[in-house]
Parts: sequence; C-alpha cells; structure tokens
Amino acid sequence: MPTDQLTHPHPLALSCPLAASDPCQGPGAEPAAVLPSQKLVTVAIVAGPAVALAIAVPLLWGHAVNLTDILMGIALYVVTGFGLTIGFHRLFTHNSFKAGRVLKCALAVVGSMGVEGSVTSWVATHRRHHMYSDQAGDPHSPHRYGQSGLPLLRGLVFSHVGWLFVSDASSAERYAPDMLRDRDLQRIGRLFPVLAVASLAIPFVIGYALAGTLTGAITALVWAGLVRMAVLHHVTWSVNSLCHTFGRRTEETSDKSTNLWPLAIISFGESWHNVHHAHPSWARHGAEPGMIDPSALLIRAFERLGWAAKVRWPVEQMAASL
Repeated sequence: MPTDQLTHPHPLALSCPLAASDPCQGPGAEPAAVLPSQKLVTVAIVAGPAVALAIAVPLLWGHAVNLTDILMGIALYVVTGFGLTIGFHRLFTHNSFKAGRVLKCALAVVGSMGVEGSVTSWVATHRRHHMYSDQAGDPHSPHRYGQSGLPLLRGLVFSHVGWLFVSDASSAERYAPDMLRDRDLQRIGRLFPVLAVASLAIPFVIGYALAGTLTGAITALVWAGLVRMAVLHHVTWSVNSLCHTFGRRTEETSDKSTNLWPLAIISFGESWHNVHHAHPSWARHGAEPGMIDPSALLIRAFERLGWAAKVRWPVEQMAASL
C-alpha cells in the first residue's frame, strides 16, 4: 500500500514550517505535506463558527433565540459529545470495552459529526499524545515552550488550538493500524466530509420544518449548529490545554496531566485527565469518590443492555460508586 495512504494528516492540521529547534519534535513527530483543500477545511472548521457568530449574533440579537433552538443544540451536543468521549476516545483509542457492530458504527458516525476529524486520524493523534505525553513528540503539550510565565501561556494557546495549524501528522500505520483494518470504520472515515456537513444541515432542516421560515432555519443553524459545534470543540481542546496545566493530581504519572472538576459535566467525564493518564484503558475516568463521569454511566447502561462487553472497569472498590 502506498505510503500516502498510510499516513493520515489530521484533517484539521495545516502546513506550517517547524523550526529545527522545535522542542516538541521527536520520535513521534512525522511532518507530512498537507493539501490546499485540507488547509481550507482547517480554517473553515476552526475559524468558521466564530466568524459566522460574529456576523450573525448582532443581526439576530433580541429576536432570534428560542427554547427550541437551545434544546436542539443541547441534544446535538450530548449526542456528538458522547460519540467523541465514548466512541472515539474510550472505545476506539483505548479499547476500554467491546461494542457490537451496530453500536460501534453508531458511535463512529455521531463522533464524526462532532467535526474533530475522521475516527482514524483522531485515534492516531490521541494515541501519540499518550505515548509522548508532555515530552518531545506530543502533538499538543502546553509545556513545549516552558513551565511558567509567557512561555507557558504560549504553550497553552498552542495546545488549545495552535497545534491544528501545524503540519505534524500522526501516522495511522504506526499509531492506529487496527483502525486501518476495520472496514466499517474506514468507510465511515471516508464519509467524514458528508457527516460534517450533516452536523450543520440537520439543525437547519429541523429549524425550517418547525418554523416554516428561512429565519427559523438560520437561527437553528446558528444556535444548534455553530454555537453547539464551537462549544464542543473548545471543551475538547480544553482537556488538551487546561487539563495539563491547572487542577489537582491524584495519581503519579510521568506527565503533567491534572483533574479539573469544573469541566467534568460538560466534558462528560473527560476532565478527570490525571486518572485517565494513570489508567488509560479504564472505561471510567472519574474513578474516585465524587468524580462525576457521565460517559462511564452510559457505558454501564450499554453493558446492562448487552450492547457492550468486556468493559475495563477500575478495581472494585473504585467502581463501587457507579
């Protein structure tokens, strides 16, 4: 198989020159050429929602927010968010449980509608993050420039969103060969552009169907589409940046991962990041008393329904609060 079919640049990664002294180049860094079309996709996904909101909100302010749009946005946030946390992260990246084909494909589809890249590229990038966490080779460490002051602030900006604009692909052949062997996931991966468009088209169509007007469709697109997508992206990116800088450390790890409770609910349990880095394969990240982990609760429900099996729960005393 040709090399260009085995190395998958993150769909949101732009080509940007890296200095030879870049502190995060290392054995895991594999720069790859990025097509102009991929550059446009990155700009559209990262900057598009913010630009659209800056234009739309002043025009619609005062008469374009309604409960239906907000509820639709929350519903889509929950569905696509769980697709990322349970599907992309705990199932596909860390094999925290086994899922039947229907559940596997459903999680891959709704996770793709979170518009954070195809399932294969997402998994490859995240596995590389764990392999080189906060070391040379980590694709988005906030500590790449320094540990405090302006260097740390620069690193925080990079780990939150700047890394998406660097041509630093994570090889799917190296980090996600199992994804390449799964025909279902490869088919869904090829449908990523369609699913990304559907993520915005669905609220637009529902808004039009409910209101019967173009204005109703546009307001639904703004609040249940653009706002929802932007919030989900920034919550995910906050785990990359804030959860390696602020918060508490309850486990001894070789990196600087932390547990950040304010993000627990909106990240569906992903912000118990220090526990996760200490025990990557656990299906529950909030494994200590008082740690709310909605993703783990849903995995437990899947298990009881017979849709999930071989779930890797924490040791019994830590799982007792489930």
